[in-house]
Amino acid sequence: MVSIILGVSTYLATVAQAEEVVLGLSQDRVSITTNFDGSEILIFGAIKREEAIPEGPPVEVIVAVAGPSTPLTVRRKEKRFGIWVNTDAVEVDQAPSFYAVQTSAPLREVLKDVEDLRHKISVPRAIRSVGAPSNINDSENFTEALIRIRSGANLYQLREDAVEVSQQTLFRTAVSLPAALTEGGYVTRIFLTRGGTVVSQYETIINVQKVGMERWLFELSRAQPLAYGVLSIAIAIAAGWAASAVFRIFRA
Repeated sequence: MVSIILGVSTYLATVAQAEEVVLGLSQDRVSITTNFDGSEILIFGAIKREEAIPEGPPVEVIVAVAGPSTPLTVRRKEKRFGIWVNTDAVEVDQAPSFYAVQTSAPLREVLKDVEDLRHKISVPRAIRSVGAPSNINDSENFTEALIRIRSGANLYQLREDAVEVSQQTLFRTAVSLPAALTEGGYVTRIFLTRGGTVVSQYETIINVQKVGMERWLFELSRAQPLAYGVLSIAIAIAAGWAASAVFRIFRA
């Protein structure tokens, strides 16, 4: 048994050394403007080999893009006396603001659970929740609720069979970024797997940053919140007055 395990380990190590990712991005920077309504990043690349394509299971590709992670509180609401109130709450230590996983085949076929546990690739594994209060016995339901809510907002995505692999050498996919993006570095990881085992991986960063008026307003809100508040009220009053004036013109 030991010799079999050693043989498998040696084979995987050889494959890992023989196959490497050469990656390309259509853009490595996303600019958020006042009229930003989302973007699409084309991710493409090739598998570099020093030798012929190894025999055995075909190579599969997994692409994972993660936005900045932050801690948050997930609350459960219950209806009591006709009013919805917060009852239980669970602290999630780290949850990516955006997370997309795209694969060349069904995820369960291209990635073993032990590999998912090691590399934290699937959406549930990308969320770090260490523990919950002792009075809560179903803490996993809070994580599932977070995934469900953010999936509905297109912030968490799982697209299987979305990575096109050609001749076991070239691959490409397109990741859709929604309008509601958090500013920061988006970690992009590429995994090559064979038989569900990761044999090679590559990592890069896509920078998402506010620019123009959006950047100026953001910095003003942080540096001078009072001035930002006054400006917001002034803009609201001006917009209301302009709408009222237009309405009076059309009624005349």
